Amino acid sequence: MRDAARSGQAAALATITTTRGATFRRAGARMLVHADGRVVCELSGGCPQRDIVQRALGVITSGRPELARYNTQSGLDVLMEMGCGGELEVLIEPLADSTAGVFFNALAACLEGRRDVVAATLFALDGGVMPPRRALWCGGEWHFDEFGDSGLRDAVVYAIASNSAQRAATLRLPAAGAMADVLLERIEPPHALFAIGSSATASALLSAGRALGWQTTLVDSNPERLQEAVLPPCTHAVHAIPQSLRDVLPLDRYSSVVVMTHNLEQDLAWLAALHDAPVAYLGAIGSRERTSRMRQGLSPRITDLHAPAGLDIGSETPAEIALAIIAEIVGTLNARGGGSLRDNSNALHP
Repeated sequence: MRDAARSGQAAALATITTTRGATFRRAGARMLVHADGRVVCELSGGCPQRDIVQRALGVITSGRPELARYNTQSGLDVLMEMGCGGELEVLIEPLADSTAGVFFNALAACLEGRRDVVAATLFALDGGVMPPRRALWCGGEWHFDEFGDSGLRDAVVYAIASNSAQRAATLRLPAAGAMADVLLERIEPPHALFAIGSSATASALLSAGRALGWQTTLVDSNPERLQEAVLPPCTHAVHAIPQSLRDVLPLDRYSSVVVMTHNLEQDLAWLAALHDAPVAYLGAIGSRERTSRMRQGLSPRITDLHAPAGLDIGSETPAEIALAIIAEIVGTLNARGGGSLRDNSNALHP
């Protein structure tokens, strides 16, 4: 978004605003479409994807936003084309000469500060699609506001408090003399993954984290091992000892830590330093017998320690172990147990 705004490239932004039934993505998912047909973060791989891109190219030409509806009444019947039985609405807006770039700069600043953010996008009044207006609620105050309507801002704040469990939803809220369709989205900072202990498995774990767009950091008490470690691009290397760990690492509830030194005494020291750390996931690798000894050696105990870390998928190689751990972290973040989709009736997003 920022690159397109800086270069003045013609582009359109496609945002899923509403879903019903089982769909391939949730409300709030976005795709950037350039005038030459290139896309960033495609929404799906099927017919809706191609249709949305074609509509976006038309929006770039016309300069007018569009709300595309995919249901049994639309020209593209998602029940047939998608094969998942869901319905959705997609807002497609041109970005030329818009303030979207300013909004996304403000959003990026909030996320870089590791703060909770709720983005509000007003895209229709009394059912009529309009050029979107945006507002940004961050840290209990407005950091960006195109609404120009104090009543609508108050309604948004009330809705944020009332819908605390929802990631994204389109709500109909009272505005000045009309009813406004507003997409509310809770946007979290990029997840941060910390691996403690240099090894091939740590490198594989951090590579998998980078593939998910996470911030990745390798921590080791031995500076020589840090220099010798083969790390994926944009991965930080931090020299620390257990006693200084909490002062060195910016741990928060959007971060995960995996202890993997392959030395029981060192693992215990690192885990003791991480007791009560405000992280989303804390894990340690090792055999069941070794991690049992690890748990017994911890005082006070860490009740939510994932050890052995990872899902039980028969992992042996560093890449397989990394995959199992990453899968467990993602499941923890989404409050899912990691069972087979074959046995899950909600295989697609409800």
